[in-house]
Amino acid sequence: MTDYFKSIRPFYDNEVPEALSQIKDHHLIKAMLAYAFPELSPDERTAKLLACQTVADFQVHIMLRVVVKAMEKTISEFTYDGFDQLNPEQAYVFISNHRDIILDTSLLNVALDRHHLPMTASAMGDNLIKKKHLKILAMLNRNIIIYRSLPPREALEHSRLVSEYIHHCISDEKRNVWLAQREGRTKNGDDRTQQGVLKMLTLSAPDHISPLQYLKTLNVVPMSISYEFDPTDALKIPALMAQHYGQEYVKSPQEDFENILQGLIGQKGRVHISVGKPLSAELDAIEAEHQHINKQLQALAECLDTAIHKQYKLFPANYIAYDLLHHTQQYKEQYNEKEYRQFERRMNNRSKSDDISQEKFLEMYANPVKNKINGNQ
Repeated sequence: MTDYFKSIRPFYDNEVPEALSQIKDHHLIKAMLAYAFPELSPDERTAKLLACQTVADFQVHIMLRVVVKAMEKTISEFTYDGFDQLNPEQAYVFISNHRDIILDTSLLNVALDRHHLPMTASAMGDNLIKKKHLKILAMLNRNIIIYRSLPPREALEHSRLVSEYIHHCISDEKRNVWLAQREGRTKNGDDRTQQGVLKMLTLSAPDHISPLQYLKTLNVVPMSISYEFDPTDALKIPALMAQHYGQEYVKSPQEDFENILQGLIGQKGRVHISVGKPLSAELDAIEAEHQHINKQLQALAECLDTAIHKQYKLFPANYIAYDLLHHTQQYKEQYNEKEYRQFERRMNNRSKSDDISQEKFLEMYANPVKNKINGNQ
């Protein structure tokens, strides 16, 4: 029997021991284990790693500990809502805004684990896992590998394969799946769903079922993750500046790794995850209103955006940024003088003193306020 999903799937359980033996001596893995288990000796940490026999073992006994340790050191309060409305007998496709390469899904998994729900398989671009040890780590974490920069014909076939695998996760494995609403992280805080992501999900719909009715079988749930402070905010500004001036932005070779590291160890303040209910009635209404698939997917993208914006938790920093950006005191009741001064200091420390750099910094935090206002009208 051929391994149909081999090019994109995470490890099967029987592949885990061999994978762990390949990475156990890598300095990144050793550092990760030392971070999570400072009380153990190096040999004890390695033994703990190699004791994992399944993907679930690795996620629960190693990665969950790494993430919880990062939370203890960098998050002042972690809250979530909506998970008690999910059915433990079903699996869901969480379509989410995207802020942090590793933590968005890691924190979702913490919330799922606390509600005794299956952790997610999650899509990750191959640009982040060029090195062998990173690819192994991703496959141990149930990442579905999305290959970027393929020629058009190959890209379509790859998208269809990913679509089929997601259906396999939901229907056959009863495994939750996390998808970013767009390719790459949102750098300016203006969270928008790309139709291409939704189109990809429909590619494995059988002929006898319409694309939107097929999406109903995937239990699509809007998810919003809100960080009080983005630990990578300063790292995002060069790309936003290049975009502002119409220049091509070229990543440095270490940029993705720096973002992963800063996202993990940087201070985030409060973090909130909100999950909605499966879009079922909404899909029926969209299908009844629009005949053409492109119009349907556009309407669905707007529906997801509205839900994600509505579920987004705003913090004082968001309101302060909005008031500073628009030279107003519209939201002065939402923050105090100390919070205002702290945010102003953060802006001055993390952006250059020129107007455009500070404007881009403020937009990053202010756009969620604008989107929530527009969504509530």
